[in-house]
Amino acid sequence: MKEDGTLCSERLSARDVTLAYRSSVIIQKLDVAIPDGSFSVIVGANGCGKSTLLKALARLLAPQSGEIVLDGREITSYPSMEVARRIGLLPQTATAPEGITVADLVARGRYPHQTFLRQWSRQDEAAVQSAMEATGIAHLASRQVDTLSGGQRQRAWIAMVLAQETPILLLDEPTTFLDMAHQVDLLDLLHGLNAKAGRTIVAVLHDLNQACRYASHLVAMREGRVVAQGRPADVVTEALVETVFGLSCLVMDDPVSHTPHVIPRGRQPAL
Repeated sequence: MKEDGTLCSERLSARDVTLAYRSSVIIQKLDVAIPDGSFSVIVGANGCGKSTLLKALARLLAPQSGEIVLDGREITSYPSMEVARRIGLLPQTATAPEGITVADLVARGRYPHQTFLRQWSRQDEAAVQSAMEATGIAHLASRQVDTLSGGQRQRAWIAMVLAQETPILLLDEPTTFLDMAHQVDLLDLLHGLNAKAGRTIVAVLHDLNQACRYASHLVAMREGRVVAQGRPADVVTEALVETVFGLSCLVMDDPVSHTPHVIPRGRQPAL
């Protein structure tokens, strides 16, 4: 953020990117820029390419053409460990080794900071403890991950990403498996990391109202292309929701956050 509260130029972007799985093209010639210091949320219908784009931004999927740029350089020009010190990723699905404890899983987030000369330190221990406390799982530290509920397991994975202490966080549907209260807790936590710690957050969310409430920058996708991007108040309209989701709705002012609030009209006629 600049001193006047405006966002700095992007540090992570996709430029003229085409993404595919084998011969199946998902995204073609897409441009998107993630403003530095933003809480950016990617929204769109199932299958529109949200997760595919996030994988490319994390260097998990190489573009067929175009480039992903991180801090002014093509992302593949960095060593893998350097990328891991700059970008933390929570994928949509993650599998923990059998029998691993919560504390050991979260500690894996410190791996990019380890070198031959720098082994486990008090700083690593503090980062792990802080991440578990922030996600409300410190009391579960000695529990095995495979004995946790779905929501507890999700929070353990989030804690691992937080322990990585990267300036950029990418999260693919982080509220999956969480109940309403824990969804709000998590999004409040991410908002705090963005607003107070200055981390750039990029999340894929299904709930458009949550996206509008928390995002400073919204990217709306449809069929592998960006339909609109900008402040939710500037881009979320009834016409946009119709275009992106095929859903007739009303867009009103949220009485709590004063951000756009989408009310579906439903597909059935009123009785």
